[in-house]
Amino acid sequence: MAAKLRKGDKVIVLTGKDKGKTGTIESVDPKSGKAVVGGVNMAIRHRRQSQTAQGGRTPIAVPLDLSNLAIVDANGKATRVGFRMEGDKKVRFAKTTGDVIDA
Repeated sequence: MAAKLRKGDKVIVLTGKDKGKTGTIESVDPKSGKAVVGGVNMAIRHRRQSQTAQGGRTPIAVPLDLSNLAIVDANGKATRVGFRMEGDKKVRFAKTTGDVIDA
């Protein structure tokens, strides 16, 4: 099945403590159905100091479920993603505006 959300997409969080926040997808794990969004769903990790790295508390983005994310259309609103054929190429488009997402 084709991926509705991909790395680099601008998305908005639909549910949870970060509801309404936007960011870009940094990585997607299709097997678990989760994605890491930059600056969203941050958690503090405590790191031990090593010879090369400074220790302390470092914020890290934790994966979110793909069902809690929606892509942002040209108007800045959440939209669903559809697929259609343009010529012999399958493209994603925003359901609200009908614009092609990846040209």
